[in-house]
Amino acid sequence: MRLIFVIAVLMGTAVFGGEQGDLRIKAIPGPLRWKNSPTSSEARENALTIGAGPSTDWYISPVDGKASANAPVLLFQPTEEFVLTAKVTVEFQTKWDAGTLMVYINDSTWAKFALEMSVYQQPTIVTVVTRGVSDDCNSASVAGNSVWLRIAKIGPAIGFYASPDGGSWKMVRAFTFGPAPDMRAGFSSQSPAGKGGKATFSEITYSARKIKDIFTGE
Repeated sequence: MRLIFVIAVLMGTAVFGGEQGDLRIKAIPGPLRWKNSPTSSEARENALTIGAGPSTDWYISPVDGKASANAPVLLFQPTEEFVLTAKVTVEFQTKWDAGTLMVYINDSTWAKFALEMSVYQQPTIVTVVTRGVSDDCNSASVAGNSVWLRIAKIGPAIGFYASPDGGSWKMVRAFTFGPAPDMRAGFSSQSPAGKGGKATFSEITYSARKIKDIFTGE
């Protein structure tokens, strides 16, 4: 078993732990599976809390190519077009602690949409799109430790949207990975520079629909 696991990691193949049905979120259809185990987790109706251990992250540095792919992620298989929304609340302790929504293809092709503590000690909306190396972009700062985040997939395009109240949305980023039939979506917590972190995703909604306007996320 260890040999199979090592070969899979070296080949860049996704290895998912846990059994189907480990956690259930009412709004999410089908099974959820962990990629990397959390230090703690709890699902309640349409809410989820994920604890991450120390030095956990998803990032491939554009400076030196150093890769981290050890933060816990709870993933599911979405439809070809979908909208995933959650209120993200982070128990900030140190820089880069974050709660994220993610889209994942493999360990070198993925994107995360985060509420993260910046190096300037401000909760900040951050996007990271990775195609062999990570493109890291800090957007607006947030008052407090909560914000609503949304991912929408429209054909091959993916939109990231943020809202202060869960009602009015603004586009933060739009991009594409091209055709990606094995794409997964989900939730993650990270603590790259800290001793551990915790993020809660509440008011989770998911719908298999195409949004009308890529700029508004509606």
